[in-house]
This record gives sequence, C-alpha cells and structure tokens, in this order.
Amino acid sequence: MTREVLVGTQWGNYLIGVEGGRVVSVRGATEDLNPSPIGQSLFEVHDPNVRIGQPMVRSGYLKHGRKSDGRGRGTEPFVAVSWDTALDLAAQALRETKAEHGNEAIYGGSYGWSSAGRFHHAQSQIHRFLNAFGGFVYSVNTYSAAAADVILGRTMGIDYLNMGSEPCYETIIQHSELIVAFGGVCLRNNQVVPAGIANHADRRQLEQLAAAGVEIVNISPWRDDIPDFMRAEWIHPRPATDVAIMLGLAHTLVTENLHDQAFLAKYCVGFERFLPYLMGESDGVPKTPEWAEHISEMPAAAIRDLARRMAKKRTLIALSLSMQRAEHGEQPYWMGGVLAAMLGQIGLPGGGIGFAWGNNGRGFLGLRRPNFRWGRLEQGSNPVRAYIPVARIADMLLHPGESYDYNGSRLQYPDIKIVYWAGGNPFHHHQDLNRLREAWSRPETIIVNESVWTATARHSDIVFPATTFMERNDIVCGLQSYVTPSQQALKSFGSARNDFDIFRGLADRLGVGESFSQGLDEMGWLRRIYAETRQNAARAGVTSLPDFDSFWNGGVLSLIEDVPPMRSIYDDFRNDPEAHRLASPSGKIEIYSETIARFGYEDCPGHPVWLEKVERLGSPLARQFPLYMMSTQPANRLHSQFDFGRISMADKNKGREPIRINDEDAADRGIAQGDIVRVYNDRGAFLASAIVTDALRRGVTQIATGAWYDPDPTVGGKGLERHGNPNVVTRDVGTSKLAQGPSAQSCLVQIERFTGPLPAVEAFKAPEILNL
Repeated sequence: MTREVLVGTQWGNYLIGVEGGRVVSVRGATEDLNPSPIGQSLFEVHDPNVRIGQPMVRSGYLKHGRKSDGRGRGTEPFVAVSWDTALDLAAQALRETKAEHGNEAIYGGSYGWSSAGRFHHAQSQIHRFLNAFGGFVYSVNTYSAAAADVILGRTMGIDYLNMGSEPCYETIIQHSELIVAFGGVCLRNNQVVPAGIANHADRRQLEQLAAAGVEIVNISPWRDDIPDFMRAEWIHPRPATDVAIMLGLAHTLVTENLHDQAFLAKYCVGFERFLPYLMGESDGVPKTPEWAEHISEMPAAAIRDLARRMAKKRTLIALSLSMQRAEHGEQPYWMGGVLAAMLGQIGLPGGGIGFAWGNNGRGFLGLRRPNFRWGRLEQGSNPVRAYIPVARIADMLLHPGESYDYNGSRLQYPDIKIVYWAGGNPFHHHQDLNRLREAWSRPETIIVNESVWTATARHSDIVFPATTFMERNDIVCGLQSYVTPSQQALKSFGSARNDFDIFRGLADRLGVGESFSQGLDEMGWLRRIYAETRQNAARAGVTSLPDFDSFWNGGVLSLIEDVPPMRSIYDDFRNDPEAHRLASPSGKIEIYSETIARFGYEDCPGHPVWLEKVERLGSPLARQFPLYMMSTQPANRLHSQFDFGRISMADKNKGREPIRINDEDAADRGIAQGDIVRVYNDRGAFLASAIVTDALRRGVTQIATGAWYDPDPTVGGKGLERHGNPNVVTRDVGTSKLAQGPSAQSCLVQIERFTGPLPAVEAFKAPEILNL
C-alpha cells in the first residue's frame, strides 16, 4: 500500500508516495501554485551508484593516519570500516590536533543549502559540535553574495542577507512604470529559497506585472534572462561593464539637470566628492555616454535615452547577484545605489532599487516575512577568533601564515591541520578547481559528513555516511510565513546516520557529549525548537500556532494572514531619516564613504568607479581567449544537489553538461548543435555539449554550475574535466580587498569542437572500495 509523506526541501514541499521502502510518486504540496520540477529527482534519492552506505576511510590514511600523503586524496581507494572504527579515528585526529596545535588548526566548513530544516541544518550542527570541542576557524559571507553583503552594509546601510530593503510586488504592480534590470529577472533562481519555499508564486506575479503594462528593460548578455512573456526590451552590452553604463546614465542625469538634488542633500552623503570623478574633473575623463559606449558597446544614444526615461518615470533598478560575483564586484552594487539615489525615488512606492530583487523569492507576494524569529539549534560560543572570507579557502590552505586585507582589517591565514566539512560541496562552489585540488592535499586530515560520492567526499580521508532530508524528521520554516512538519519518508540508506547522531558519537568520545546533545534526541530537539518558535510568535502577537502534536500531525501551516505585509526599511528612512537612520556610519546613503577611503584599497576607493578588468571582452587577454563565459545557477537542480537525478540528467547530452554558444561564434568554430566541445583557458579545460542559439550576444557563452567534478586521471598537467564543471576554468581571486568575494563571472575562454575519443563520465560511479 502506498503512503504519502510530507517532506520540505529548499525548492518546495512535496508529498512523497512511498511503497515497499522506495519512492513511487512525487507531487507538489497543495499550497504550491507552481511546484519546481527539481522535486522529480527525489525518485533517485536512494541511488546505490552514488549513495554512501557505510563509513569509509582512504586507504593511505587508514595505514598512516595524519602522516599520510594528502596527494592520495581523489585517487586512492577507500576502505569500508565500522562506525566505531571511523568515529575513533576522527576523534583521535581531532584530539591530537587540538593538543599539538590548538583549535586554531581546525577549520569547520559548511554551507547552508544542505537542509531546509531548523534542526538538521548541517552548518548549525557542525558549528555546535566544534564549539563544544573548543572552537574552530570559521568563514564569513557567502559565495552567492559576498561583495554585495559587505559593500551594502558600508554604503546603503542594510543587512543584505536578512533582506528587508527590497520593494515588493504589491507596490511594483501598482506604482512602477519602468524596471531597469541589470542582469535580468529569471524564474530559475526563484525555485529555491533559503530554509524552503512553500509557494512558488513568482511566475504568476511576473505575469501580473507584465499585464499591468510596466515597461521592462533587460540589460544582459542574454535575451532569456527575463521570461519571454514579459516582452522586455533587450539591451546586450559586453558583460561586466554595468558600472560604465551606470556612470554614463549618471553623467546624463547631471548634464541635463535630471538628478534629484534635494534627495541627495537630505538622504545621502558625499555626492559632492563623487561628482568631480563623474564629470572628469579629477581624472580628466568625463564619464559620458560615449565613454561608456567605448567600454560596453551599448550605444551612447541608447544610454542617454534610457537615462531620460528613468528620470521621467517611476523607476525600479533591479540588480542581479551575478554582476557582483566578478572582478571589482562591489562596484556595480555601489554604483547602482548611487544611480537610484540620483533619481531620488528610493523609498517611494514602486521606485528605488532592488538588490537581487526577484532572486530567491526577494520581493514576491506571499513572501511575508514573519515578524518574529523562528526557533533554531543554538550553535554555542566560538572562542577562536580566526576566520576567513568563505571564498578564500584555497588561499588559506596554500599560504598559511600569509597576511591579507579584508574589509578594513589586516588578517593572517591560519595553519589548518584538519578540515571538517558537513553540508556543501566546495568542489562545486569554489573557483579554479585544479588549484583547490592542490590546496586540498595540504591538511593532515579531512573529515566529511556526506550522503553521496561528491568530489568533496572522494577527496577526503574519513567519510561518514549522512542521511538526507528524506530520511529524517524536521521543521521547515524560513523567509515565507509557512511552517512545514517535514517527516521521514524512507529508512536510512545503508547504515547512514543523521549529522546530529554522527556528532553526538564524536562528542561522547571527546568528553563533550552532554553539552552537545543536552540529553535530547531528534524529536526532543524538534519539540524544543517549535516551543521556542511558539513563544517568539506569541510575543509578536501571533497566537495561531497550535501545540506541537497538532502541528506535527497536520499539514503545511500558513501564517500569512497573521503577519504584516513586507515593508522596506527605505520607506521609513524616507519618511524620517533621523528617526530611522540606516546602519551605515553616517546613517545615510553613502555615495562617498570616508570609512572605505581610509582603508586605502586601490581596488575599492572611496566612491564607486570604473576599474579595468583582467578578464573581459575588449581586454588584452581576449585576443587569446575571445569568449566570455558566464557560469550561472542551474534550472534543474540546487547547486550540485541531485545532479544524478532524472531532471538534471535529462538535459545532458552524451553525459555532458550543456553549454550555450552564440550561433555566429559556433559557425566560426565549425560547431553544430549537440557537438561535444572543449572549453579551456590557462587554468584548465572541460568537456560540454554545445547548444547553438541566438539568445546570447556574440562573444558570450553560458553554462550552469553544478555538474559533479570529474577529472580524467589519464590526462596530465591541469587535465581535462569530462563532465562539464565550469569551475575548472574560473579564476580564484577576490573581488577586491574589501570583500574578497568570488569572481567566477570574470572568465575568458576559448571553445573548440572535441574530436578525440570521448572519455566516459565517471562522476556518478562510486570510487574503488576495499573491505577489511
């Protein structure tokens, strides 16, 4: 008999039909207007080719322990061992490392997308465990939005990750006349929302926006960065030249007296310091539309026309996250805020600026953030003060003791002996994977909690098999005002354990078991987290949450009617800038930042500027590598999760990830639809399947991230990645000394048709496993 179980994921709630211990059906929960197709990959959750069924230890590490050669990671076979053996080995490595080097030699790696649940949140679990053990070196910011997070806190006075600054669709549909979208507004990025999404209402709302007659301009190298039904005007400049275009727009506003001088005087600081640069008085280069056209290839006449339209209409500037994951990625977000301030519409209904508006559910109807804090697993206190920007992990492992700049501080990379990773796949998120692979060989011990054979698991010493969200109970609640009792649908695969139970086993061995678990099991923690949620809600006036048993035995619970509509912090700021000061140093929008200027960073001075790029169309390097590669979020999976699932696999050709290439660029290279191509630069090469299209401007190619890293062991040097992982060729440098974020979107490549024998893809084949 088939039973249906409600399961909450990062990409939606699903009713999972289970029969005989296997998934037989997957359908979106009733509340979801447009369930993500990613859910169909849940059929493969117990795929024996990729799942890890028992603890594994790399053979060299089992023999030599912490003295083993880390270069064997990714090549040596694993040995299947008992739980006791694996836990004892890991506890011994942690204990000895702490005794010899201190907790500053332990790096705790994780990423928040591994689980939508409040309890089985791998990042919280590993942080809680390591804090109980005396602390660890941690990371700050995210691969998604590091540059935005740092620059917006300094200049726009907002906590970007906690949202609250973006206008919502109610006001946009009613009041906006023009949306200028730098980097588009794409539906694929709204399939997933941190801590889960109960209702995919985005398509309906974009259709409503189009029906309302809002004029939309898509400034992007690819046409379908905005859905076709929105009938957007497409302007396709060179990638990574948005700051030059914005400066050209700003120059027009000033020369034609279209800028709002009263707003700049009342709500901003530093415009008079920025103006000489804009007009060319400080450097002899006026930032005219003609100047911007030379850099961007957007016609000067089009820049002037757009500036006039923006000044005339109620205008929303929408910025994509992709534009800040590039060289000097802080600049477009800073300059976008300056441009919006010059228009004077920040805080007006339907006007101003949306940072990553339309991504991860930002600004959408139905995304009414609760006015209270959800209960959570407390992580404890970390006495270790050492940290790194998250995208600088390879630098840390390769250059221990080296100094570097970050956000006004002079820091030093710690000397890491143990990396413990739970939740996430750095061989997906990180850039220049050949460099990361070298860095990954340096620590004495690498421990991983993982459910499947990702490249991170393959390049580890001790692998603990972890359950997935399908094999445990949790509470899913986040940015939307929905609460989901996510219930266990399947038994654990093999002897896999929950992260909590893995860490509890280690904590017991290390003498900190009670402080870690507090004597509670899974359901005990869920009851505590829910009780905390209920108490916080009641204090905020929300009394509709039932008791735990009623909640747990019910379905998805909506609180939308009980919480107030979203309100941008800029609404209150505009009404009274003194009573509602922003979190910037001045309390206002900082067009010129005295704080940043004092840092003395040549790659991020005191006001937004155009800085030349090493890798862009028109740069000297483009003569050797003439195509600009954009590596984007996938539409058929969350990051690299379920790349082996049917939805992701259906889009591959001959096992390779598809890459889009402009039809004229393809013709120049003799590339036809479906050809396997080699994409390369000085950092490496990968194979992919060509999709020839006119939706990209010439000189641009586009591929999704998330194909599991699959290097060909028979190819020497920097090798050949067989599957289509673009991070083999992306550049591992910080956006600037300010944020040190990832710059994956600054990447030049060459593409050629692959004519050699086609190597087999082995990403979804388990490594060699020996038995004791």
